Amino acid sequence: MTIQRVASKWAKTKILLKNKGLASYVPATRLYSLEALEDMLGTHTLVYIKPDRGTYGIGVMSVEQLHAQTADADEPPATSYKLRYEQKTELFPSLESLHKTLSALFQGKDYLIQQGIHLLRHKDRPFDLRVLTQKSPSGQWVSTGIIGRVAAKNKIITNHHSGGVVHHYKPLMLEHMTAQEAENIRKELNMLGVNVAGQLQKSYPNLKEIGLDVAIDERWNIWILEVNTKPALFPFKKFFKDPSIYKQVKKYANAYGRNLSGKKKAKKTG
Repeated sequence: MTIQRVASKWAKTKILLKNKGLASYVPATRLYSLEALEDMLGTHTLVYIKPDRGTYGIGVMSVEQLHAQTADADEPPATSYKLRYEQKTELFPSLESLHKTLSALFQGKDYLIQQGIHLLRHKDRPFDLRVLTQKSPSGQWVSTGIIGRVAAKNKIITNHHSGGVVHHYKPLMLEHMTAQEAENIRKELNMLGVNVAGQLQKSYPNLKEIGLDVAIDERWNIWILEVNTKPALFPFKKFFKDPSIYKQVKKYANAYGRNLSGKKKAKKTG
C-alpha cells in the first residue's frame, strides 16, 4: 500500500490557501526573493526563512528588522537586520548585505519566507505543537495526538533533531490559560488536523498521515507553520504514559501500511 509523501512546503501551502476556512490559519508566505524580503519585513518585522524541501528544521533561519534612534531627533531611526540560524546571530546594516549572505547560505536551493509568529513560551523558551492526524482503518481522518515541543537554549526552532524537548500539551498551555480554554484550543486543533488532511487529500489521494506543526501566539491565535507528510511517530510511543495513545497511533499506521522500522520506501511527490 503506497503512502504519499509531499516534499515541497510551497506546494502544500498553495493547496491550503485554496480553502478559505484554512487560509486564515496560514501565515503570510512567499517564495524567497529580495523584493519579498523587503515587503515581508516592512509588514511583519520578523520573518522565518526555510528551505522549500527539507526535514528536521535544517536550514531554518529568522530575520528581524531593528530600529535604533539616531542622535539627531529629526533623523529617522537607523534600520538594521538581525539574522539568526543554528546558534549564530549576525547583524546587517542593509537589506542588500543581508540578502547577499542569505543567498550564499541557500546554496542554490529554493527557500520560502514566512511571517514570523511570536510563540508562547515555557521557561522563556518558545514552544510549538505537533498535531498527528491519521487515516483510520475505516478511512476517516482522525487526530490521534498532540505534543508540545520546546526549543533548546538559543535555538529558534523546536525540532527534536535540533535539541527541542517534548512536553505534554496541557501543562504547557495551563501556564497561559485556564483548563477550559486549553481544552477548547485542543478541540480546534484536532478539527484543524482533520480539515488540513482532507484538503491536501484532494490533490494527494494516497495521503495517509500528516504532522501539523502549529504555533499559538500571545493572543492565542492558531497558525499553521508547516505540514509534514511523514511525521515521526516515536514521540507518541516514548513520551506518553498512557499506552492507549500510541496503541491507537500504531493500529492506524499498521492499517494503512506504515512500516515503523522505516525500511519500506514511500512514494514521493513534488
